Formats: sequence, structure tokens, C-alpha cells
Amino acid sequence: MVKTASTMLPLGTPAPDFSLLNVDSKTVSLADFADAKALVVIFMCNHCPFVKHLADALADFGRECQAKGVAVVGISSNDVANYPDDSPEQMVHEAENRGYTFPYLYDEDQSVARAYKAACTPDFYVFDGDKKLAYRGQFDASRPGNDIAVTGDDLRKAVDAIVAGNAVPEPQMPSIGCNIKWISGKEPEYFNPAGTA
Repeated sequence: MVKTASTMLPLGTPAPDFSLLNVDSKTVSLADFADAKALVVIFMCNHCPFVKHLADALADFGRECQAKGVAVVGISSNDVANYPDDSPEQMVHEAENRGYTFPYLYDEDQSVARAYKAACTPDFYVFDGDKKLAYRGQFDASRPGNDIAVTGDDLRKAVDAIVAGNAVPEPQMPSIGCNIKWISGKEPEYFNPAGTA
């Protein structure tokens, strides 16, 4: 495991397109969220301890967002040949066990993770109603073992500000997690195998 920080994609970046298979075997695309007040994209997986630390709170957060007309989508981009716990079959079980009501998509060729410059699990992006990036950063300051309660404050404040038509509070702190498990030899140029301190 390499502890990795978000790349902090520039604010205002248009949401990169995607069309990926959901755990229910249906294809979900960016266009499906055209009418959403905001769109939260979470790069996540099943086995990462940083994701497990937040998983139950993510399920609650997803339901809250959906009640506000905010779309949430989870995307797993890990190399399942070397990390079989993150396979599509296991994603089905994870979604059921955690109670995820949002789509949980499989990015088999890792092209969507590259398009978003996703670096870690979990990595969070919030796009406004025009699908322009308004927030990229942490769920909150809680990490495995740091004894800070999981609240989702940072992400929640960002979503609420966007829905209200306000600026997202600053500063935006990068998410920290495990590095995305890139297919060997296909790591993106921004991947830092040394991770972050």
C-alpha cells in the first residue's frame, strides 16, 4: 500500500465523459446525470483500508445526496488481476453489504481514472449543475487510526454550497488513500510510486 494524495484537478474542469458497467449489469454514463443539481464522483474500491474506514458513511452520504437531487457515482479502477478483492463480482457483494444506493461502476481499462487524474482510493470530485469541477478533496479529516470521527463535513459542505449556488468553502484539502492499483506498465505519468509522507 502506498499512501497517496489527490492530484487536485483544476477547478472548473468539465467532467470527463464515462460509460461504464454498473453492479446491476446496466451501463451508466455521464449523460445520465444531466439534470442533477450536482454530481459527486468517488474513485473507490472494496479492499482499501481508507475506503473501508468511510464505507458506511459513504452509504449514508449517498442516500442524503440523492434526496437533495444530487447524483453520486462510485468508480472502481483497480487492477483486478492482482487485486481480486476488487473484481466486479466482489463489487456486487460490497454494494449489497454496504447498502450503496448509488451506481458502483467498473473502469476495467482504467481510462476513466486517467481522464479524471484520479490517484487514490477514495478520491472525491464534485461537479456543479453545469458539470464543472467545484470541489476535489477529502471526505473529512478522519483517517484509519487517527481517532478523528468520520463526519463527511468537507464533502457535505461542498455539496450544500453547490446546491445553494454558493462558492465552495476554502481551503480544499486533498484526499489521502491507497494509490489506485494501476495495471503494470500502464501507470499514468502523474503516478508517484513513493506516495506521500
